[in-house]
Amino acid sequence: MSGVVVTNPPKAEAEDVEALAGYGVATVSEAMGRTGLLGPRIRPVQQGVRVAGTAVTVLGWPGDNLMIHAAVEQCSEGDILVVTTTSPCTDGLFGELFATALKQRGVRGVVLNTGIRDTQELRDMGFAAWSRAVSAQGTVKATGGSVNVPIAIDGQVIRPGDVILADDDGVVVVPRERAREAAERSEAREAKEAATRAAFLDGQLGLDRYGLRETLKRLGVEYRTYEEYTGDGS
Repeated sequence: MSGVVVTNPPKAEAEDVEALAGYGVATVSEAMGRTGLLGPRIRPVQQGVRVAGTAVTVLGWPGDNLMIHAAVEQCSEGDILVVTTTSPCTDGLFGELFATALKQRGVRGVVLNTGIRDTQELRDMGFAAWSRAVSAQGTVKATGGSVNVPIAIDGQVIRPGDVILADDDGVVVVPRERAREAAERSEAREAKEAATRAAFLDGQLGLDRYGLRETLKRLGVEYRTYEEYTGDGS
């Protein structure tokens, strides 16, 4: 497998990345029309952590982490490394030594469509990671691949420089040219949710706030007393 390492790709503006960092993955995905999620199988190795950064992408070979080594050189402050392989792989392509090198370069985390290992060490050093699997299985460094090219995870295309936002709920990608729009839409959604939260705290029901009683009626859902439902009039 031949490949290419693309240097200095365009990136989302830093202020837009920081704005998106203030919102959860669910909020941003909803604000973008329920798009961008990398799927439910990419899970965090830690809890209570949210990171946002610009993607450095890796397309490698299953069981081979050579191109992650090549990608480290292309990473800089504020980046998030995003790794996939040409076919499914759950081997532990990434561990504590890679995290040490990336943290030194200011990288905010890693997202792997593969396996990861040294998870306790990663938690101890505070390096955020999301992966498809946890596996102690080792790898080789023998096959070429690519860095900073478009890749796909669960049908979502990630380009170098796109915004990656990750938290306990999963991972979402925001196209770099939509980063500001996504941040503005997320702000509006949070304001709307704050008003709804206040209404719920005041005792209002979702059935009334969202006008769902008419929806239930239209769908033929009926309200019956227990006696009417069971036919037990005793």
